[in-house]
Amino acid sequence: MEKKPHFVKREFLPREVPSISLALLLAAVLLLNALLYLYLNKFSSSLGRVETDSGLCPFGHFKFGAVKNCSPWLSCEAINREVRKLKCVGEGAVKKVFLSEWKEKKVVLSQLTNSELKEDFLHGLKMLKALQSKHVVRLLGYCEQQFTILTEYHPLGSLRGLNETLHLPKYKGMNTWHRRLMLAIDYVSVIRYLHSSPLGTLVMCDSNDLDKVLSQYLLTSDFHVLVNDLDALPLVNRSAGRLVKCGHRELWGEFVAPEQRWPYGEDVPFEDDLMPPYDEKTDIWKIPDVSNFFLGHVEGSDIVRLHLFDIHAACKKKDPAERPSAQEVLDTYRKVLTLLIREAAMPGTREML
Repeated sequence: MEKKPHFVKREFLPREVPSISLALLLAAVLLLNALLYLYLNKFSSSLGRVETDSGLCPFGHFKFGAVKNCSPWLSCEAINREVRKLKCVGEGAVKKVFLSEWKEKKVVLSQLTNSELKEDFLHGLKMLKALQSKHVVRLLGYCEQQFTILTEYHPLGSLRGLNETLHLPKYKGMNTWHRRLMLAIDYVSVIRYLHSSPLGTLVMCDSNDLDKVLSQYLLTSDFHVLVNDLDALPLVNRSAGRLVKCGHRELWGEFVAPEQRWPYGEDVPFEDDLMPPYDEKTDIWKIPDVSNFFLGHVEGSDIVRLHLFDIHAACKKKDPAERPSAQEVLDTYRKVLTLLIREAAMPGTREML
């Protein structure tokens, strides 16, 4: 008689333990889903923030690093007196670039090198002043008389060095499909901003090959993309019948859009006056190639490419009018990222069950 309670207890426990375990697992699943929802909601909110970052200063001013107050753009006098060149870090057709120092902070000083291209230089300065936003490198000052521009320094340099940077021990944790897709989203966000800028629809003309495109953008220390070189940004104005041409020379190769190539065959010599103009959809044609570079060959990148296949195929339509807008591409990229984050989290919950 005294053994009966012991017998009942021994039979009851095996039924009770799975019930408790199942309840704990269900609670864990609900908690994980709640955390995932909060993350995705926060991420969506950050993606939808306004283009002109609330942290930016009023026109004609900047703030630097952790400094809270805004300062006026540096004048010719201030640049000559307070900025010290350290070394030349690059030179292009239009300007030479110097790593410099201002008030013990690293900055970038750009100076015109070819007087014949001063109009390009001044156009780049005009664009830099007018387009200050979270997508554009920060302007610190300029001197038109001396053809000098002062901008913020980003030690990771241009996007040409992205793969090398991601293979450094310090940044290997960033070398994931998720981070790479985020960079591609940043890039498309810049294109969308240029296509709907305060000045109108601008076309990124310094983009005749992948290397040239990558050289126009900077990688920030917190792994975001900024456009840096705005020397070649012609304006499309459909209502006024104004289209663009990226330069006066013949363009060729699969990277440039079909409408940018000479349409009259090899038997007809190229003449700039006969070359038809085009619009901002040339930028859309190039997005899949640039994004392919961003995605690289890490685990999961092929899955991302698969999800982006349809939108990339649309970007490569021969007829520019059939290509999506930059906004449509950006919306698709964001949806794919959200979907893949959710899918990456769910297998773990299924295994718990």
